Amino acid sequence: MTLIHRTLAACVAAGLLGLTGCAPSAPPQASTAPAETATSTAAPDAAPYAMDDYAKVRKFDAHVHANGPDPVFLQLAQADNFELLSINVDYPDFPTLDLQHTAALKLAKDDPQRFHWAATFSMKGFGTPDWLARTNKRLDDEVAEGAKAVKVWKNIGMVEKNAKGELIKLDDPGLSPVAEHIQALGIPLIAHQAEPYNCWLPLDKMTTDNDREYFSKHPDYYMYLHPEMPTHEDLMAARDRFVAAHPQLKFVGAHMASLEYDVDVLAKFLDTYPNATVDLAARMSQVQYQSLRDPAKVRDFFVRYQDRLMYGTDLTQAPDADPAAFKAEAHAYWASDWKYLATAESQRIDMLKADVPGLALPRAVIDKIYYTNAVREFDLKNQAAAK
Repeated sequence: MTLIHRTLAACVAAGLLGLTGCAPSAPPQASTAPAETATSTAAPDAAPYAMDDYAKVRKFDAHVHANGPDPVFLQLAQADNFELLSINVDYPDFPTLDLQHTAALKLAKDDPQRFHWAATFSMKGFGTPDWLARTNKRLDDEVAEGAKAVKVWKNIGMVEKNAKGELIKLDDPGLSPVAEHIQALGIPLIAHQAEPYNCWLPLDKMTTDNDREYFSKHPDYYMYLHPEMPTHEDLMAARDRFVAAHPQLKFVGAHMASLEYDVDVLAKFLDTYPNATVDLAARMSQVQYQSLRDPAKVRDFFVRYQDRLMYGTDLTQAPDADPAAFKAEAHAYWASDWKYLATAESQRIDMLKADVPGLALPRAVIDKIYYTNAVREFDLKNQAAAK
């Protein structure tokens, strides 16, 4: 089993086909900088951060999956000065929802200041008389236990079907009472809808080699070959209708709201829906693809929307992961992303076959994207102040 799933592209096929994640790229070489625990503050005119600052600055990964009780993820987070939001998800390749829930409670008890978690719910029985009450009761219980958000996955829109055999979209009226209940609980809804846009493109039009290689070998999961499935535009339209219908709901678009292919399109989404934020999980290569072509535009996007973006990775600790290998790989991903966002240093990105210069975002912007926005969005202000 892969130690870390960074689902840079994962598509679903129609009908009886299951779900899968595209093969992740090899991680860049891990940094050997020693870990520190100091916290830094950013002056408005300060020089951009450097790699030496990586472990000194407190950070928050708002999209991980700690799928077992082993403390290795917490140990790495402490060494690299991260807090974590571990997201439970109704994904068939993950442990059961009950096992994910048990692991989250255990890790949160071990380090409540550093480990946070998001609940989820099953679509099994959707449309039956007791599904709504059962689902809302589960969410009540898990929020009482400490859940900071609720996650819905791409099975809504691409897999789950109603009694008529029709795919259930996010804007299905049967999901509206759940959204209203989550809003009343005062926590965000994290939504992973659709897939990377590459999933719907011809191979020669895809922007990254890992997607091109994966879909050429797995045609069952390649939406370009499945016109019977919803288009990317269809899924985004259903998502947008849902967000518009619940303007007071705090909405987090996972994976750059599946608009990773164009920062201008993502900017329009954020402008249209002021209740929305997005995380950057598993989409950094798509941002890097754009910054190679227009670095000023990409950098300006991050500066302009600095209050609406949260750092995340989709790093996944499998229950049987080798602790040392997991820590090395996860640290390498974190260090690579820091180098790209926070510094001006270049690094080789194999899936783009290019050396990609860093954005060298201002320190104040980095502090928001890497920490402050997540603290605000998941209502962790009291915990942050206690540190």
